[in-house]
Amino acid sequence: MPRFALEVEYHGAPFAGWQRQADQPSVQGAIEDALAKLEPGPHTIAAAGRTDAGVHAIAQVAHCDLQKDWDPFRLSEALNYHLKPQPVAIRRAALVPDDWHARFSALERRYVFRLLMRRAPATHDAGLVWQVSQRLDPDAMRQAAAYLIGKHDFTTFRSSICQAASPVKTLDELTIEEVDGWSGPELRFFLRARSFLHNQVRSFVGTLERVGAGSWAPEDVRAALEARDRAACGPVCPPQGLYLAGVQYPEDPFG
Repeated sequence: MPRFALEVEYHGAPFAGWQRQADQPSVQGAIEDALAKLEPGPHTIAAAGRTDAGVHAIAQVAHCDLQKDWDPFRLSEALNYHLKPQPVAIRRAALVPDDWHARFSALERRYVFRLLMRRAPATHDAGLVWQVSQRLDPDAMRQAAAYLIGKHDFTTFRSSICQAASPVKTLDELTIEEVDGWSGPELRFFLRARSFLHNQVRSFVGTLERVGAGSWAPEDVRAALEARDRAACGPVCPPQGLYLAGVQYPEDPFG
């Protein structure tokens, strides 16, 4: 059975997350249902990251096993036809080795978080950013973010329902850029790591927002990290500003 890698883009608002659920719409379920219209199922696909409800993706990666030796372009076109009108698109498809795995072969995940700073309600970016009404101090936030980079026990920034075997992870990047966005001034957070804990990115951003607003000092983030206590975390920010932006593999499956 040929195995295909799929690069997937989606708007997370209509879905209860990536993972298939019995009674709620999911991105995985939408793609598996589309696959069933191409070949008899059932189909089970695996992804590099299981995004939560409301979280978006620019370049999620999944893989599927099919009976037919599809041309990758024709496969992506056929899936996109059957995915309509749902906000899910297969950007690219590629034939990969039988032992290639979207999750276990990945070396790194990249996330972007968009935070819009304006008082008027967002219209064009509604549902695509986290909006706060005041300007934040990005320099203070960068000072605080520096404490989070590297290998740490991230218990403080881990959901209580996280299923990871260990809270110890290595965060390779957490940079914050100021951007003149379409709807106004934005802060964009860029994060890289081999893997992330459940709610880790949203816990980071919600805590750093408190620093930018002046409610926390940068050193308070270091104290929260060292506490290794979920109660020490700042607020967990909402999901709509978060995007899975890319996945790195030893070799790019899409060439």
